[in-house]
Amino acid sequence: MPTSMQRQLEQVIAGLGEGVILIAPDHTVTYANEAALTMHGVSDLGDLGENVAEYRTNFVLRYRNHHEVGPLQHPVERMLAGEAFRDAVVEVHHRRDPVRTWMHRMRGLVTTGADGIPTGLALVMQDVSERYEAEERFECMFRANPAPAVVCRLSDLRYVKVNQGFVDLTGYAREQVLGRSFTEIDLIGQGEHRASAVAHLHAGTTIRQREACLSVPSDREKFVIVAGHPIEMPGGERCMLFTFADLEDRRKAEAELRLSEERFAKAFELSPIPTVLLSSDADVPTSVNDAYAATFGGADATTMPWAEEAERTRFRRELQRYDRVRAFEGRLRTRDGEELDCLVSAERITVNGGAGLLCAVQDISSRKRTETELISAIDSVMADASWFSHGVIEKLALLRNPPRPGKPQVMIEKLTVREGDMLEGICRGDTDEEISTALGVSLSTVRNHVASLYRKIGVNRRSAVVVWARERGIGEKPSFDNNGKNNTRKLGKKH
Repeated sequence: MPTSMQRQLEQVIAGLGEGVILIAPDHTVTYANEAALTMHGVSDLGDLGENVAEYRTNFVLRYRNHHEVGPLQHPVERMLAGEAFRDAVVEVHHRRDPVRTWMHRMRGLVTTGADGIPTGLALVMQDVSERYEAEERFECMFRANPAPAVVCRLSDLRYVKVNQGFVDLTGYAREQVLGRSFTEIDLIGQGEHRASAVAHLHAGTTIRQREACLSVPSDREKFVIVAGHPIEMPGGERCMLFTFADLEDRRKAEAELRLSEERFAKAFELSPIPTVLLSSDADVPTSVNDAYAATFGGADATTMPWAEEAERTRFRRELQRYDRVRAFEGRLRTRDGEELDCLVSAERITVNGGAGLLCAVQDISSRKRTETELISAIDSVMADASWFSHGVIEKLALLRNPPRPGKPQVMIEKLTVREGDMLEGICRGDTDEEISTALGVSLSTVRNHVASLYRKIGVNRRSAVVVWARERGIGEKPSFDNNGKNNTRKLGKKH
């Protein structure tokens, strides 16, 4: 029967938030409060077991390191041996239900008599399942996270966790880092604001991300971004979580970009073609090369020196439509006020992180003057073409009126004899019947050759044939025989 003192003790512990199991010296389980029963997933004292042996049979205990609890390691056995202990963390599950588990932090209390023999035992426990589940989630996330990370214990500044990302980043093996101190492996590295970062580490406060240079086993510098975040590990242990980002690829990209921009700057300056870098709206010059400055002035100009505002508008409209400009023909005003015929090509680029428009300007004034003079010479020659063959006249006509892209161009020499007859007849203004009579061929033959002539020179009516011929000097001037007789009829209006 329970003594009055034991009843009083049971009343005291009944309302405690901690679970308490009382064990008599004869190994009998005499009492368990509601919290202890809940932590074992049972509702009755008998479900725990009448004695220590049944309790051990009903419930499987594993220490947090997951080693099997042996006869002399079991918390109850330790108490029966007279050992008072604290903070033994064990995983507990019912033998019939291994899926449902709890995590208990246990401590053992032993009371002894004057002779030193135990008179009572109390197993006190806290349910820390949620915290250890959170720790397990953190462990899984920490191990699986590809971002390099290390956990440093703040009490002694020793590293207690290292993930694979850090191993891959630095080349350290885990055993080379775990248990080592911050003074042995410096993870803040050399760099800007180092003293401030060390002070935050000792204070256990956030270390904002910063660039640093780490020493690694390969005896080379490793450039990283490092940051420190204070965290609390199981047991309330304060730590610093260091995370890292590799700057190697970024530094290579920056070096390549710098080299590329240097090459661009040299090509820009040394180009003999006047070149200007405009603002993204194609209006304000921001940089010019020597060739441009010598012709149009320096970068202090407020706008591109278009001779006419309408040409500026056309240029910007074409840029907006195609996002680039090729061989735009316009007139620019030089620094001396002279107007030049120019071809302007433009391409959008990014320089030093900013958007701009690269424009190359080609002076075609001399070429335009040459073309004008050539056309005048051709017009003079074609004014009296009686001394030239049709082939020469045709080539001169092509120089005078360059062909439109996509339009078929046929030299007179490429026409067959019959097609030439059709051409001459049409230029004289003859109908198909008159050509048939003059050549002594059938009307269908004439029509077939006329259709072939249409296809070859790219027209679809007789008036277009006459225009095509006139552009080549055919039918415009009379021809004479040996007796001085005019053998050429004027072009008629018949079609």
